[in-house]
Amino acid sequence: MGHGVFIHRSDSIYDDSPAERYQFPLQYLRRVEACVGDWIVYLEPRKVRGTRGYFAMAKVERVVPDPTATGMYLALIEPQSYLDFANPVPFSDASGVVERGLLNELGRVSQGRAIWAVRPLSADDFNRIVARGLNESEPLLPRTGEFSPSSLRDEQPPFELEQSRDRASITLTRAIRDRVFRQVVLRAYDERCAISGLKLINGMGRAEVAAAHIRPVEANGPDIVSNGIALSGTVHWMFDRGLISLSDDLRILISRKANDPDSIRALINKDGCARLPRRPSERPHPAFLKWHRENFDFKP
Repeated sequence: MGHGVFIHRSDSIYDDSPAERYQFPLQYLRRVEACVGDWIVYLEPRKVRGTRGYFAMAKVERVVPDPTATGMYLALIEPQSYLDFANPVPFSDASGVVERGLLNELGRVSQGRAIWAVRPLSADDFNRIVARGLNESEPLLPRTGEFSPSSLRDEQPPFELEQSRDRASITLTRAIRDRVFRQVVLRAYDERCAISGLKLINGMGRAEVAAAHIRPVEANGPDIVSNGIALSGTVHWMFDRGLISLSDDLRILISRKANDPDSIRALINKDGCARLPRRPSERPHPAFLKWHRENFDFKP
């Protein structure tokens, strides 16, 4: 087992879904197989405009031939392992490249190695990238009842990195996953409720809005931004109970079982559409919206 870097871009020609699978050709098979059972990090290439750099981590469960494409393979991601970084890590900064394993004997980036779509990652580089990616430099405080400041202080550290001579392992708590998920979702929605359009900031300068899972964690919903939506308190309550939902084209739907639909209409955006993140890849995925409509007994 070993760590790796998987290059991914949202407009990829490959059939990738970072929280579920990574498609790749035969030439990378041995490198991907070396990552089975271990953690990898995703990297958006530098040539992508507005690149996020190293933007997420996940654990590879197994590798299988792609049944839909000859000569292609799928790295299947372990369920519930994917996690976006609270702070995407740039490929390089003032101190140089973060991934030191790309440097040659002269201390320069090996251009041949740097363009590999899949490449091994040392324990030191893995630790460095993950520590920076999960560092919540400006955590967004949750609403009362989600997490308290004291609970954050009691949990030290929220994630554990263990390193041996040639590999590293990481243990993530549910608390850190929830906090990181909240941060990436609220950042995508500019701390604004997608349904009501409200952006409320409390006296401490923090957003009074929740990061809701569309498909809940308890139902195997992943901690990925496209399975999240920013909602204010009352709207969150209605969403979780199937009083409101979203169509695939992100129109706001009101259930027939709502006993006061006019009051609900007064809370939602006047045009009846959800406010969306700028990046298409961060918008609610149709598969999660379908699950929400079907499994919360939503009947428009």
